[in-house]
Amino acid sequence: MKIQNTLLLALLILVLGISCTPPKGEAQEATITSAPFGKLPDGQEVTSYTMTNVNGVSMDVITYGGIVTSLMIPDREGKLEDVVLGYDNIEGYLEQTPYFGAIIGRYGNRIADAKFTLDSVEYSLAANNGPNHLHGGEVGFDKVNWTAKPLEVDNGVALELSYVSADMEEGYPGTLTTSVIYTLTNDNDWIVSYEATTDKKTVVNLTQHAYFNFTAMKDDILSHELKINAPYFLPVDSTLIPTGELRPVEGTPFDFTESKVIGAEIDADNQQIKYGPGYDHCWVLAESTDSLNFAASLYEPTSGRLMEIYTEEPAIQFYAGNFLDGTITGKEGKVYNYRTGLCLETQHYPDSPNQSDFPSVVLNPGETYRTVTVMKFSTK
Repeated sequence: MKIQNTLLLALLILVLGISCTPPKGEAQEATITSAPFGKLPDGQEVTSYTMTNVNGVSMDVITYGGIVTSLMIPDREGKLEDVVLGYDNIEGYLEQTPYFGAIIGRYGNRIADAKFTLDSVEYSLAANNGPNHLHGGEVGFDKVNWTAKPLEVDNGVALELSYVSADMEEGYPGTLTTSVIYTLTNDNDWIVSYEATTDKKTVVNLTQHAYFNFTAMKDDILSHELKINAPYFLPVDSTLIPTGELRPVEGTPFDFTESKVIGAEIDADNQQIKYGPGYDHCWVLAESTDSLNFAASLYEPTSGRLMEIYTEEPAIQFYAGNFLDGTITGKEGKVYNYRTGLCLETQHYPDSPNQSDFPSVVLNPGETYRTVTVMKFSTK
């Protein structure tokens, strides 16, 4: 009898164990965990946070630069793969990185001749891109260690990243107190919410610089299909500074108003393409009364992965990875060759501080800079 009872108990435990194990693919609890990710040269600890939603979609974020080091999203068969470029360790990001996955600030994109004027005062910045200033300077927001705090949200997981940029840091006036919240929803949306205040008149243009490849780096990005909701783009000079013109995309290689294979005209005989070389331009989004304007969609036909971007920003920079040249070996030993990844950076126009006809990027004391961009992931 004792043996029979023991067998019955064991059988009951086994049955209960099986019944309590969620079937593969069934919703799980949304979680956020943390782990060390190495140290900076000055001894600061870098922490990595893994955000996972109920579908198993996950994002890894490190405090250094607010960098998204991994983004695991499913293909049409449900297979989760990493679709962003980056490194396996902090050393890679410290040694050589073209802004992989980082928060860009104070000013995303280029400022001509590395200077601008506010209230008759000229401010000089680092000329770190030829004669121009790029992405906040030598030590922009992509190269500082942010303070991170997990947040409780109803429909997913969220991480708040905070940084205080001192007055005249990288040449910018004002102490800028900045918060960026990454939210990974249970609907497979990645929401980036930016907020900043200043104690002195300054300029701000924040963006996120993830490099996407929906083949999971098995191929380049030329077969991806892109749609940009923009009737105009900003032509540039030979140093990639906007000329001030808003040029219609119609009849040019820059027309993505209907979804188009990126490789179709990326090497067209066009002066703007030659300056790129390829696509490295800002598109002026169509005006909308919606609080979040549809900006772009990116589709990769082999995997079926689709991303749709909505934003409060007036423009989007499409960069096709033209300067990736095979000298970078990234995650899992993958070599990042020419056009291995692409960026779609929602933002204000490049060089706005020097071009009065462009939408203003000025932030005054007492004001709050707020902007939101949403990337919605699905398959088709």
